[in-house]
Amino acid sequence: MKRVIDFMGIRHLALALSLIMVLASLGSLAIKGLNFGLDFTGGTLIELNYERDADLNKIRSQLQEGGYPDAIVQSFGAVNDVLVRMPGDDPELGSQVAQVLRQDAGSQVTIKRVEFVGPAVGEELRDQGGLGMLLALAGILVYLGFRYQWKFGIGAIVGLFHDVIITLGVFSYFQFTFDLTVLAAILAIIGYSLNDTIVVFDRIRENFRFLRNTPLIDNINISTTQTLLRTLATSISTLLAVGSLLMFGGDNLWGFAFALFIGITAGTYSSVYIASIFLLMLKLTVEDLIPPVATEEVDETP
Repeated sequence: MKRVIDFMGIRHLALALSLIMVLASLGSLAIKGLNFGLDFTGGTLIELNYERDADLNKIRSQLQEGGYPDAIVQSFGAVNDVLVRMPGDDPELGSQVAQVLRQDAGSQVTIKRVEFVGPAVGEELRDQGGLGMLLALAGILVYLGFRYQWKFGIGAIVGLFHDVIITLGVFSYFQFTFDLTVLAAILAIIGYSLNDTIVVFDRIRENFRFLRNTPLIDNINISTTQTLLRTLATSISTLLAVGSLLMFGGDNLWGFAFALFIGITAGTYSSVYIASIFLLMLKLTVEDLIPPVATEEVDETP
């Protein structure tokens, strides 16, 4: 038999590290909050095209001098395409911004599109997105409770909350824009992390049949060691794909890719440690999964 890695030997250190990260993330969310994008807060998005390479620093200076200090200027795909985001719902805002930029650029600036998201729509998206995430977690808890046992469900949900809170905490601390693409990444993280956790849980359940007299902590170490190669192969290949999106996907996909990168890393860690640690804390036993066979009482009356 190959060597078993003692993952649970450092469970107290792993739990303390996770607790620090989760508390720091919750603190950042409470103090700083999330930097919601225009999808949630409302505002105007203007896509501009330049005949030559666009100088983003110069464009920011022009808009600031023109009375738009809150404008966010980003490169959008090609080096001559620019995306300007700013609060406001004036239908003429796109023309006004282009006019300000044309003062120094002549006729080089053309408007490709102007989109507006109202604050009421943004608030509705925020509320429905949060509700969707909670419903997904509730559905997962019910599914795991039926498929395995309620202790497995609690362990998996704690692991999922761990991954989501840390990802949100990173976005809150650095004030990265939180928009619909990032929300989609959060939901994808829930699915990815759950898949990793279920692989480990399946092996723990299977090993209970062969390791009935083995302590739970040894069962977890054996099961995690047996699935480690699969876990690492899946995580590394996924991170390579996400890393490519992060570097080459452009500004529109950066938040999505970065959230996935953080969430997948945290999800791999939580599937090995956090979910399994809670099985120990809840004192999972063989009887929870394989109830003892009931013996029939013999009627000894004549």
